[in-house]
Amino acid sequence: MFTGLIEEIGVVKSVTQGRKSAVIYVSAKKVLDGLKVGDSISANGVCLTVTSFSGDTFAVDAMAETMRSTNLVDISSGTNLNLERALKLGDRLGGHLVSGHIDGIGVVRDFRKEDIATMVTIEAETSVLKYIIHKGSVAIDGISLTVVDVNESSFTVGIIPHTSGVTTLLKRQQGDKVNIECDMIGKYVEKFTLNREINTKKSKIDEAFLKENGFF
Repeated sequence: MFTGLIEEIGVVKSVTQGRKSAVIYVSAKKVLDGLKVGDSISANGVCLTVTSFSGDTFAVDAMAETMRSTNLVDISSGTNLNLERALKLGDRLGGHLVSGHIDGIGVVRDFRKEDIATMVTIEAETSVLKYIIHKGSVAIDGISLTVVDVNESSFTVGIIPHTSGVTTLLKRQQGDKVNIECDMIGKYVEKFTLNREINTKKSKIDEAFLKENGFF
């Protein structure tokens, strides 16, 4: 579990490509403190497991599903990655609960300056947008952000100077792909609601049934 507060920007040193998977080697500093093999780390919002580390570099495995579903498929040597270590119980939750499981890929469509902030508009599929709400939380490339606007094809977030200085988002270009993770609370509410509707439809107990069996 993560918070969406990026600790540092790491740099991809190399990528060893498998047939569908990859081993990614990342150079970093801060996130290496106390790091152990088997620890979870968020790279561009994707929860990955550390498989080895040496000096200033750690390695993670990205399986085929991860490569299919995230923008890690496009990385190469020199790519910058937003990095965050897993949340420790007792830490302040400054962002929001982020699982590191990507819901979809969005496309950067526009940058617009508004006083100190930069408004970034992201185009996304309906399957993602249905979970995006005005003033709700969303993680873009692992960054916890607040939605300032949403419509049928895109949503907009605001980036303050601090966030722009410690993350990669404003280094993106129009047309770049970004990883999107929606607020998990909305997804759970939807699941519970759908299950309740399905169970209600399956139930054969209604007023007619109760009358037929002598309850009225």
